[in-house]
Amino acid sequence: MYRPLDHPLMHRLREQVLYSAGPIGSTLLSYNLGPEAYVAADGEAHDGCPEWLNVSNPAVLEKIYHSFYSVGVDAVDSCSFGANEGGLAEFALADRTRELTRLAAEVIGRVRDQYSTPEHPRYAFGTMGPGTKLPSLGHIGWDELVRGAREQAIGLIEGGIDVLKVETCQDLLQTKAALAGCAEAFEATGRRIPVIASVTIETTGTMLLGSDIACALTTLEPIDIVDIIGINCATGPEQMIEHVRYLAEHSRRPVFIGPNAGLPEVVDGQACYTLTPEQFAKHQTVFAEEFGTNIVAGCCGTTPAMFEAAIAAIGRRGPKFRPAAAEFLRGVRSPYEANVSSLYTSVPIEQDISFLVIGERTNATGSRAFRDLLLAEDLDGIVAVAREQAAEGAHVIDVMVDYVGRDGTADMERVASALRTQSTLPLVFDSTEPPVIETALKLYGGKAIVNSINLEDGERKIRRVLPLIRRHGAAAIALTIDEEGQARTTEWKLRVARRIYDLAVTEYGMEPGDLLFDFLTFPLSGGQEDLRKDAMETFNAIRQMKAEYPEVHTTLGVSNCSFGLKPAARRVLNSVFLYEAIEHGLDSAIVNAKQILPLNRIPEEQLNTARDLIYDRRREGYDPLHHFIWLFENVEAAKETKIDRSKLPVEQRLQQRIIDGDRRGLEDDLDEAMGRFDPLTIINEHLLEGMRVVGELFGSGKMQLPFVLQSAETMKQSVAHLEPFMDKAEGSTKGKVVLATVRGDVHDIGKNLVDIILSNNGYTTYNLGIKQPIQNIIEKAQEVEADAIGLSGLLVKSTVVMREDLEELNSRELFHFPVILGGAALTRRYVEDDLRSIYKGTVYYAQDAFEGLATLDKVVPAAREGRPLPLLTRGGAEIARTEDQVYDEVRVTVPGSGDESGGGPKTTDYVKSEVARDVPIPTPPFWGSRIVRGLPLRDIFPWINEIQLFRGQWQYQRGDRNEAEYEKFVDDEVRPVFRRWAERAIADQLLVPQVVYGYFPCLADKNELICWPELKDGKPAGEPVRLAYPRQTTGRRQCIADFFRSVDEARAGGPQYDVVGMSLVTMGDRASEFAKQLFEANEYRDYLHWHGFSVESAEALAEMWHRRIREELGIAGKDGPDHRSLFQAHYQGARYSFGYPACPDLEEQTKMAALLQPERIGVHLSETFMWHPEQSTSAVIVHHPEARYFVVK
Repeated sequence: MYRPLDHPLMHRLREQVLYSAGPIGSTLLSYNLGPEAYVAADGEAHDGCPEWLNVSNPAVLEKIYHSFYSVGVDAVDSCSFGANEGGLAEFALADRTRELTRLAAEVIGRVRDQYSTPEHPRYAFGTMGPGTKLPSLGHIGWDELVRGAREQAIGLIEGGIDVLKVETCQDLLQTKAALAGCAEAFEATGRRIPVIASVTIETTGTMLLGSDIACALTTLEPIDIVDIIGINCATGPEQMIEHVRYLAEHSRRPVFIGPNAGLPEVVDGQACYTLTPEQFAKHQTVFAEEFGTNIVAGCCGTTPAMFEAAIAAIGRRGPKFRPAAAEFLRGVRSPYEANVSSLYTSVPIEQDISFLVIGERTNATGSRAFRDLLLAEDLDGIVAVAREQAAEGAHVIDVMVDYVGRDGTADMERVASALRTQSTLPLVFDSTEPPVIETALKLYGGKAIVNSINLEDGERKIRRVLPLIRRHGAAAIALTIDEEGQARTTEWKLRVARRIYDLAVTEYGMEPGDLLFDFLTFPLSGGQEDLRKDAMETFNAIRQMKAEYPEVHTTLGVSNCSFGLKPAARRVLNSVFLYEAIEHGLDSAIVNAKQILPLNRIPEEQLNTARDLIYDRRREGYDPLHHFIWLFENVEAAKETKIDRSKLPVEQRLQQRIIDGDRRGLEDDLDEAMGRFDPLTIINEHLLEGMRVVGELFGSGKMQLPFVLQSAETMKQSVAHLEPFMDKAEGSTKGKVVLATVRGDVHDIGKNLVDIILSNNGYTTYNLGIKQPIQNIIEKAQEVEADAIGLSGLLVKSTVVMREDLEELNSRELFHFPVILGGAALTRRYVEDDLRSIYKGTVYYAQDAFEGLATLDKVVPAAREGRPLPLLTRGGAEIARTEDQVYDEVRVTVPGSGDESGGGPKTTDYVKSEVARDVPIPTPPFWGSRIVRGLPLRDIFPWINEIQLFRGQWQYQRGDRNEAEYEKFVDDEVRPVFRRWAERAIADQLLVPQVVYGYFPCLADKNELICWPELKDGKPAGEPVRLAYPRQTTGRRQCIADFFRSVDEARAGGPQYDVVGMSLVTMGDRASEFAKQLFEANEYRDYLHWHGFSVESAEALAEMWHRRIREELGIAGKDGPDHRSLFQAHYQGARYSFGYPACPDLEEQTKMAALLQPERIGVHLSETFMWHPEQSTSAVIVHHPEARYFVVK
């Protein structure tokens, strides 16, 4: 349990912000020392070893120390960063680790003592670097790391160092081992000094192995030896902002922040740090004054001048109060955030909208399938089971390898080594054997749960396991078992739980929140009288324990309650038992999440009887157990049924394979078919017939798009298998089609879906990609003698580009090419009326890929046969050329043009608004812009709008299902896909969330919003930009500028400025690159899923950041209670994005770019003013209470 260390340095940290300099290595590099500097007096030389300078040239180190102490720095690092066994081994000095670190402490101690006074004590920090080997990747073992850190720490302590600084941590397992070595050093020397644990967050926003800052804090928080937590190295302060904020908001300990002097830049062929002292001071002032950091530090490239500037800016002020650090700062117990972590992310034990699901399928005792994999030592299979549990909804995974006749320690070593890097979910190490648990903990960099501790043999075993749990910072499941056996009654269960609590918390110092008490589940299915009331005893124990010890947590192995029943009955009873336990305060359960049913899907009679059984509501003539068993007498667990193809003729089997999207055994069927048919016949008559049926099923709403793409994958694989057996002449095509997304548009999902459907229905496609000028399209069409051109575009601006492209084809007299147009901004009427009147050839509208296919199936044969091309409309239906067309009026309106047909109002007209003028103007936490990196993906994913993703992006439509059937379909089929991609995005770092956002002083000038880049001396400053907004021509005549104070109001003595928020979020280039890889690999269904998931993740980040901005502006109090309500804009103000109805002119985004400088997060504007990468979105944030979405007409 965390208790602040009683030490003079820690007392001083309560009183004032301290300054700590650590750029020893980079300063030495700037000296360009020659080999002679590394030669000791006795001639021993170790060229290039910084730690050897403590022997050979201490004066050069003392010069560095003087330069920092002399400007007022409180602490300076020793020259011992690489003095571990691994680092020193490169110089044949490994056996002298303790000697060199002791000497390092003595050298800096001499300089420290020259500056230290009672009024201004100075400190020497003993730096301990990470070494070069990553234990989570198997480079080095735990024991070796601990031994090396122990020697390093003992030497520093013996030399008189004031603080041990375990820094630049890249692998949390290495960090934990180093901290364990420090603990052993304290035991060996009998001296306890403060310990800093400082991690390194790369420019990607995570530690080197992918750990985010939440994961790092969760892992380090329960380790008592850590007194100060921080971040150092890798980036400059600008890239650290969000990580610093997170630590300040969540760390109970003082926070240490040591950035580099910016990111290195190459100047005159040399890598240089370009951060100025003023910039360093500015950022550190934000960290200390706004966030509440405690130690202003500096790493590579920082200089005495930077610290001098920081001290002048911040001064010797006291630390800002942080609620999370209340215990350290004011002696008031801080709330403990009980979380567990994998190597990548943190997971709270207390879930917001669920219980903590502990997956039970990786258990050698409970799962035969897992046991078989374990016995076969099939690690890939074991990893697959773990990942599948994540897709099914597990939050953590129970791993149990103990099995009769097996070496549990060896098995755990194999399994834990595989899962620690390949599972994104935290692990529960489940064993009754302390050596097995110890083996697992030594391999695991995250914060695990140990399952379990108990008092079965008194205190003998629990006293062996609790020290392991404390040493490794784990949580624990505590079973209510004592010397008398498994506790049955409420009183017995509570008696055992209290004993374990006293041992774990009072004696060994565990955090109460890290204890999960399992009050045991006994079978309700056997009918034994002594078991009938066990469920109620367990529920009562849960409720009373939570009341008596509110910080602890509870768990149950739910499936025990239904042991011996039929599978269908077990599923119902487990589900009802679980929900009843949750009502009594259960926090978590060891369960197969896939087998838990929502109560609304359980028939009422089954539900009521299950409850009667749980609460033993027997009465005369009614035994709920007997009735429950009878209800399921003729019920089997639902099983998926598939058409049995085995007895079908091979040609029908192939057709059905295409429809089912089933590639297993496909080559065998194709080989059999080639015994009877030539390859071209197989393709044209059997495989394409399957694709025709797929198209019909899709068109009638009976097949969802992802399953269509699965069929296309099967078609592609079939053709690839047959191609080697076909003559070149046989490879004839139904037609050649050039596809492109038009100039300036970065959206390619629609075009690529067309490519998939056409190429798997006999057409040859030439997919040119995104942002294609018409010249490229024409050249390719002429080169391949295309039968048609397909143009795609999502943006309103793209419809104008399409018109221009058609006019270019006209001007070059290339109108013999039929052109098919598609995209979200197009309408059928616009294409079939306006654009047909412009293009001298034939132009068609395709609502989706299958309409494009139907169109080509009619157009291409006509063109090849020299017949007139048909005019087609909805669904490929042909219309007579002479038929009079009746369409709504179609206009392409340029923003600001208003109603061209008469003298009515224009969107550029100004009218006085009725919007309230006296609303309070919020004060932002800063002016200007900030960059945010390293946001935990698990924090972003809950903000994904599942309706938009599932139905919009992925097109899993309800079809002819009723609402209950569709909900079940989503739970069983769609949501697992979502979870699978979420875990893969984390594990493979496919998404790199970044934000640039800011607050700018502004004033409205009629329909324009003047935005200044900064505020200086209380006044807007810098070169302003003017955002031009259109005004409604009818109705309320609204304009976004109306929601801000105006220039006229400022002149009249009102507020001199208002505030506007702006944000730009991105998921990075990797998302688009990975989507491209999937498409090119013909993984069409994965491509659709990933593209939609990544796009909606960007939208989720935008929603999440809008919430952050409302919080920072102090207007989040009016937010709706849940995400769904926020998706429906139940909050104060509005978020407007250019390109949408209230502000359709995308070109205005250039002005946002001038203020936000998005190139800092790798985002730029295309020539048609769209953000690239595609998974990026921007917004103007309006705080006015009346601001709502509206359409400019």
